[in-house]
Amino acid sequence: MDSYRYRGAELAYSAIRQRFFQTSPVVFGAKKVAISKFDTKPLPNETLEKRLKIVADRLGRPLTLTEQILYSHLDDPVGQSIERGVSYLKLRPDRVAMQDVTAQMAMLQFISSGLPKVTVSSTIHCDHLIEAQTGGVEDLKRAKELNEEVYNFLKTASARYGIILENYAFPGLLMVGTDSHTPNSGGLVGLCITVAGHNAVGVMADNPWEPKCPKVIGVRLTGKMTGWTSPTDVILKVADILTVKGGTVAVIEYHGPGVDNISCTDMAAICSMNAVIGATTSLFPFNRRMANYLKATSRAGIAEEAAKYSKSLLTPDNGCQYDQLIELDLTTLESHV
Repeated sequence: MDSYRYRGAELAYSAIRQRFFQTSPVVFGAKKVAISKFDTKPLPNETLEKRLKIVADRLGRPLTLTEQILYSHLDDPVGQSIERGVSYLKLRPDRVAMQDVTAQMAMLQFISSGLPKVTVSSTIHCDHLIEAQTGGVEDLKRAKELNEEVYNFLKTASARYGIILENYAFPGLLMVGTDSHTPNSGGLVGLCITVAGHNAVGVMADNPWEPKCPKVIGVRLTGKMTGWTSPTDVILKVADILTVKGGTVAVIEYHGPGVDNISCTDMAAICSMNAVIGATTSLFPFNRRMANYLKATSRAGIAEEAAKYSKSLLTPDNGCQYDQLIELDLTTLESHV
């Protein structure tokens, strides 16, 4: 136990140095890969792996993918009480995402904190105030005119807009977002969870985020979608089984050989409809489809790093236990629309 406490203190000190003094981990002859095309911060995989080992040794059992991502982001991996569905975890997310409707109050609250800048990578994505009426160009022009004051305010916080999956998500990411579609990046092994604005502000101000430790519902996929079936049918079938409240305080973890027959963007679409079953979030394990997507979006370095940590951080352990297990054969899946 003494060695765990020493290692935990060492990791905590390293995290403080990086958070407040903007220092990077010591690198000996190895080139670090940035977390996105717009950040200089390196991928945290090495630190996450060390933190996870502390927790895995403590628990002494195989871990689900959900647990791997959550526990590797614990504020105190040595002393944190862990019981699925019972404990409240203190976590350190990698990123905060907001959209133009919910970001306004969040940014005003953060400004009132007096801090000069956020302590966690944070982005604002302007898309919710654009009404689809005639066409992209005209709709955007109208939105700019109607919401000029809002956009002028938000531009003072950030001039970078984009979609999370295409630009900011990376395998192993823990992200909180002020939008119901935050789980979308589960299609790239991101544990991305919808929160209220004040939760987002707390994370930006360097406070640990404290959710209840979720239960984990496994959905084992086999076969391949055929005919008229689509990603929408996967989540609607899961909703048939779980009902609209069946996923409450639970993460839906897809796995199995059928995962390899679904594209990265289709996995993201399935996760994006997470609210249909009331789950905390959804995610898929790392595979070649995700690696190909990262390369196609000019993030080959992230794909290579993910491959290195695939077994230790980005796929569930063999023999891990789920609170509930659903078997779903994609070949027999019928269209729900």
